[in-house]
Amino acid sequence: MTTDSPDAIRKVAEILKDQRLGFLTTTMPDGRLTSRPMALQEVEFDGDLWFFAEQDAPWLTHIASSPQVNVGAGSGGSWISLTGTAQVTADVAKKKELWNKGVEAWLPQGPEDPSVVLVKVHGDTAEYWDSPGNRLATALSFVKAKTTGSQPDTGEKDVVDLP
Repeated sequence: MTTDSPDAIRKVAEILKDQRLGFLTTTMPDGRLTSRPMALQEVEFDGDLWFFAEQDAPWLTHIASSPQVNVGAGSGGSWISLTGTAQVTADVAKKKELWNKGVEAWLPQGPEDPSVVLVKVHGDTAEYWDSPGNRLATALSFVKAKTTGSQPDTGEKDVVDLP
């Protein structure tokens, strides 16, 4: 079951705001899945994620033939898997808006160069897991469950329909 409640969408945004990298998964022409680490651009989450790329990156052809993608991100006890549709855009105004020193280190040619493009992922759904505390707290939860015969407290989990 999925939800589209404002609280659930805020939870997705909260988990994503702490992430710097995500694994963008695309489908190759032969049907196999492939992932690559990509820097998440810092924007207010509205259901869309943004990535910079070079126009001649071979994996961009995957998006042209099969735009359905997945972005996975997480650390510590918070994880997210977002599915959506990707598109490549050369919108100079948007590139300038998102440009930062980190991007410049990878793409020194600048946002106005046509070899620099953006990949916009419009999210359809996001599934998240948010465990209480850190790894130690999670481990203690498993020990407690083992000794009491109860289920471990693995935290919140939800599937969210995105706007």
